[in-house]
Amino acid sequence: MKRSKTSKQWMREHVTDPFVKRAKQEGFRSRAAYKLDEIDERDHLFKPGMLVVDLGAAPGGWSQLAAQKLGGRGKVIALDVLEMVGLSGVIFIQGDFREDKVLAQLTDALEGRRVDLVISDMAPNITGISLSDQARSMHLVELALDFAVGHLKPGGDFLVKVFQGEGFDAFLKAMRQNFRQVLNRKPDASRGRSSEVYLLGKGLLGKPELNAEKSADMA
Repeated sequence: MKRSKTSKQWMREHVTDPFVKRAKQEGFRSRAAYKLDEIDERDHLFKPGMLVVDLGAAPGGWSQLAAQKLGGRGKVIALDVLEMVGLSGVIFIQGDFREDKVLAQLTDALEGRRVDLVISDMAPNITGISLSDQARSMHLVELALDFAVGHLKPGGDFLVKVFQGEGFDAFLKAMRQNFRQVLNRKPDASRGRSSEVYLLGKGLLGKPELNAEKSADMA
């Protein structure tokens, strides 16, 4: 099949992208690792001994960086519908986050512990139909928020990729109802033309169970 003009443009950008080149040189699985690294440098997400959950982890750039940041003192549990080659210090679960049985498997892996940090770089497969793509993207981030408020420790943090568009303002409001502070981040490694931003919820408020019910009521 002949490549479209858009796919050719993307490939040119990808090949010449300085973060793609840097990731290859430094052994990171994806350029996305530098987005997380920049946010961590600014907001100090990681501390030794943390339990971290990485949603939408494949190919593993965020999990790889998180494990490095923990330095062997802590645990990363990663989940994605796609396969991911194993990483030291990372427990990987393959499955669709939208399915109850997969969510149960992830919950079991926590072994009754509350989570210190949830990070989510999830995004749906893009169809090119903007309204549909945005709706499916917002559904994923709402599920990620529900998981975060239900499993984080009080005072825990949640970092999530969100595409600006329909539903963004309502989601931001839900974030602010569940976290002491919500910060908007656009790392240098994010492509300028992308509508993606990263929302960082600092300090889960109150009891996670109550917050989860509140978030579900707003969905």
